[in-house]
Amino acid sequence: MTKEELERRAKVYRGVHDIDLEEYYTSGHRTCQGCESALVMRSFAKASGPNTVVTGATGCMYVANTSYMSTPWAVPWMHTQLGAGGSSAVGMAAGLRALKNKGKLKKDIPHVIAFCGDLGGGDMGLGAISGALQTDYDLLIIIYDNESAANTDIQATGLTTWGAQTTFTPTGSVHRIMQKRWKKNVIGMMAAGHPNVRYLATACATYPAGDYLNKVRKALAAGGPTLIHTIDPCTKGWDYHPRYTGLIGELAVKTGIFPDYEIINGKVYYTYDARKKRVPVREYLEKQGRFSHFTEEDYEYVQSMVDEMWEDWEIPGVVPFRGDLKVAD
Repeated sequence: MTKEELERRAKVYRGVHDIDLEEYYTSGHRTCQGCESALVMRSFAKASGPNTVVTGATGCMYVANTSYMSTPWAVPWMHTQLGAGGSSAVGMAAGLRALKNKGKLKKDIPHVIAFCGDLGGGDMGLGAISGALQTDYDLLIIIYDNESAANTDIQATGLTTWGAQTTFTPTGSVHRIMQKRWKKNVIGMMAAGHPNVRYLATACATYPAGDYLNKVRKALAAGGPTLIHTIDPCTKGWDYHPRYTGLIGELAVKTGIFPDYEIINGKVYYTYDARKKRVPVREYLEKQGRFSHFTEEDYEYVQSMVDEMWEDWEIPGVVPFRGDLKVAD
């Protein structure tokens, strides 16, 4: 299936007037002001429609969506354990297929969507997601990535940006930089390890406008297991004014520190091609309090790593291997 064929099958939105006004993630949550993750939930529910079942792993969006005997979900939803996002998606998809085969489900099989945070998806739940991508069930897993374990007071995860302050990586007089790991490349890993998957993507819910909605629709239309990884600026953990959430997300994409692309049947399509044009990464970092301890040396180091990703990687921003691994004689 080509990109054009998939877009026709998905009936992607060509403009804002194509988008249904009905909401399936509504009031009743208590997310922080300026929460990008709430928009991730609202958008995927809107793009998927009413014939959808959702399963969510423990995380900040689980807590925010189930407080005080209320929930914002207008579609069936269930909670699962922190590392079980992929497993719960498979179980749900398998159960629905069985009901359909037995004639107990008269309507079309609902879309199955699982969501998990960067800790639950990129770290603890990575194995379960890998297992889900090995199946033939129709399901979509969304990793909403605010680069921290936000549910338990902003601890570092494997997806936290290098140098960021968290409660586990505080800056100090002896060690200015405590977060010394580079951000894990989840979609690149999964694309390389699961060539059978028809659709994988990264996304930002606020930039470009409508792009994330369409990626959800394409993932659901592709068939089989699919995966989307979103970048979710977090006002609490990243330390910025809530009004700048959209700008921070846009800069994550335009600086190239978060590559924005989709992989359709093994072919990479850049949503924003940072090989051609990049905003200096400092414009992204300096707007966040978690990088307030950075020196010129730190800004230059992050910029050099971003430049290397786009200029030296085998597939820029996706697959890093270039001359590092060689077949032995």
